[in-house]
Amino acid sequence: MIPGDGTTAYCKTSSADPLIVTRVDPMVQSRVQTKVEHNLGDEEGSLQSEFIVERGDDAAWHQVWSGYRPDSGWDPDGTLEKLRTSNRADGGLYRLKSRTQSHWSYGGKSGDLFSSYSSWCYFKIDSTSPKAPAITAGAPYAECTANQCVGKGSPGLPGSFTFKPNAADKDITGYRWRLLTTSAKGTRTVSGSTVTVPDVTPSLSGTQVLSVEARDVRDRWGAPAEFSFKVAPAAGAAGVWHFDDGAPSSGVTVAKDTNTEGPQHNATLQTVHAGWSTLARRGDDDYSLWLNDATADSARDGYAATASPAVNTKDSFTVSAWTYLTDASSTKVVLSAPGTNASAFALYYSAAYKKWVFNRTAADAKSGAVYLRSLADSTEPQLKVWTHLAGVFDTKGDTDRTNDTIQLFVNGRPQGAPVVLNTLSTAYTPWVSTGGTQFGRSLVGGVYGEHFRGRLDEIAIWQRALTADEIAQETRLMEDGVAANELVAYWDATASRGTEIKELSSYAVPNLRLSASGAILDEDDNALITDGTAGYASAAGPVVDESGSFTVSARVQLNAAKLAAKPVGYQAQVAGQQASAGESSWALWVVKPADDVYQWKFTRTGLGTDGKVTQSAQVPGGDIAEVDTWVQITGVFDAQEPWEWTDPANEARTETRYGKLHLYVGEFEQPAEDASGFSAAQHGVGAISAGRGSKGGATGYFLPGALEELRVWAGAMSADQVASQVLGPSLLR
Repeated sequence: MIPGDGTTAYCKTSSADPLIVTRVDPMVQSRVQTKVEHNLGDEEGSLQSEFIVERGDDAAWHQVWSGYRPDSGWDPDGTLEKLRTSNRADGGLYRLKSRTQSHWSYGGKSGDLFSSYSSWCYFKIDSTSPKAPAITAGAPYAECTANQCVGKGSPGLPGSFTFKPNAADKDITGYRWRLLTTSAKGTRTVSGSTVTVPDVTPSLSGTQVLSVEARDVRDRWGAPAEFSFKVAPAAGAAGVWHFDDGAPSSGVTVAKDTNTEGPQHNATLQTVHAGWSTLARRGDDDYSLWLNDATADSARDGYAATASPAVNTKDSFTVSAWTYLTDASSTKVVLSAPGTNASAFALYYSAAYKKWVFNRTAADAKSGAVYLRSLADSTEPQLKVWTHLAGVFDTKGDTDRTNDTIQLFVNGRPQGAPVVLNTLSTAYTPWVSTGGTQFGRSLVGGVYGEHFRGRLDEIAIWQRALTADEIAQETRLMEDGVAANELVAYWDATASRGTEIKELSSYAVPNLRLSASGAILDEDDNALITDGTAGYASAAGPVVDESGSFTVSARVQLNAAKLAAKPVGYQAQVAGQQASAGESSWALWVVKPADDVYQWKFTRTGLGTDGKVTQSAQVPGGDIAEVDTWVQITGVFDAQEPWEWTDPANEARTETRYGKLHLYVGEFEQPAEDASGFSAAQHGVGAISAGRGSKGGATGYFLPGALEELRVWAGAMSADQVASQVLGPSLLR
């Protein structure tokens, strides 16, 4: 809702920290949506928003107002509906929810369908609380007007803003503020009646909204004021290597730098142990840099390098790469910048720490080198999976070396806090690399080595420190407005016979092997048939880095008769990746909540070092699961999608976290509940299975039914991608 006379809408999801509304007739809004996006030229829906407001401070929660928009007639899909409530009681605590009503008519008949309700938005009306304060901007940003919104500054560049009391307020003692593109955890407070804040720092380019609330002498927070300004795009990458220049055995030895910001630094592939691979992060028809991964050849001297440095390592910079590591027996370097004797920086896997590392070397020394490291949070990263790495070196825009920092990011997640280099070694100085940028090796003690083994793809370098939000965007690997994905596993029971389900992707993924009893590959049905008692199929996993984004899909048929014989509450796993002996990192399920009622579900589970569950998330199917017919169910985990976490011990404490689950039944996305957020950096360990699962410390949960296929992709698919890549025209209804 819009809490005062502004234009920005807010939703506070905790009753302990409600939105303060200064009007007794606040404006509510919601956007009507059809479940599936219409095709071009099709009817866009006859839709209406229903709003419900309940009050909870005078008694148990009870409905006190409802409304529809439009109040007569219908609007098409995607319309933002706004409606002012009738007057509410000053001082009252309320909550708002909304849903879409869809009107249909066909063959002389008509009716209505309803979506599920949104989550509750809590608000408190207090007309005497502080009004929206006044905000003015200093350098470098300027307020957007109705006719002009000029981009200034850049991401990561702080701006100065002054907060003053509303003309109606005489007793203001402070303010709290944040940019609405940042997490609630980033909210900051400042004391004083009129205050200038010099370090409001946007993390993304484009239009930003600064939200500011005033506090009075009675310690009451008021309605927020909004200040819109536009952030100019930052300088683009100084080097971009897609590694799609040649096919395997093509003879091409140059990887082109496609940056558009300045001089290009093409990289030359060196030795026969550097080449091209069809395993690449952008999917079909893409290639990557292949290094030292010939199983029959013990030589490991392949790499690629530019002729001159691609970045000035004395100034702030960021490096980013997609990696596919196949060997962790020794240190393997992704990217480095050599001097005469050492590397100014290196991004690599450390065999000593058993972690991903981003480091700087204190000086260009041949012996006694001092390494300053930012280490990954987790040990023993998965092999033979695509993982995104980024390293940031930040000088804070000054010449004071004592505040220089480095930080490693893995799959868009910051690994610990930025490391202040001078606190690790007073010998540190930000020295300049003089050699060409090295892909797949580093310089140590005047000798090159530590060659990478596997594939590298989509490497980029910037001559500035990217913000955490920008790195998260880079991790998405956007292409034509959607995230790229790569098929990394495909088990096809329709093409299999005997005791194994063939794996058909380009990756070295094992076949699914059938259990000794209870599972058969039926030649008549061309499917894996499992009896719901003992049958399943499994293979060594995992096949994807589950701390990043991924998509999994199965084509399954439920056996109605065998499910009917199961008790109410029974759960069967269609497919899942084991996280421990008794839990699954991710899983697709069918559950039986009542007799003859079945429901699909996609889940994720996070475990602590003691093996106990620390976090779980799920998306249940919104409709009853069909039986005795083939159904395509797809689970999507988007590691970069934000959600608001509320501390169960203190509802007033919230913060933005990242990682959400989505479930599709056919082409239909199922309504996500509040429990769909999952922020744990959980990795799978052990088997990936079809027809059997792990949960609550036990293994079993056998599926009574059949499975035609199971596929896994690196990357989070959109609804359109599920329709086109998973289903295709033949499976769309």
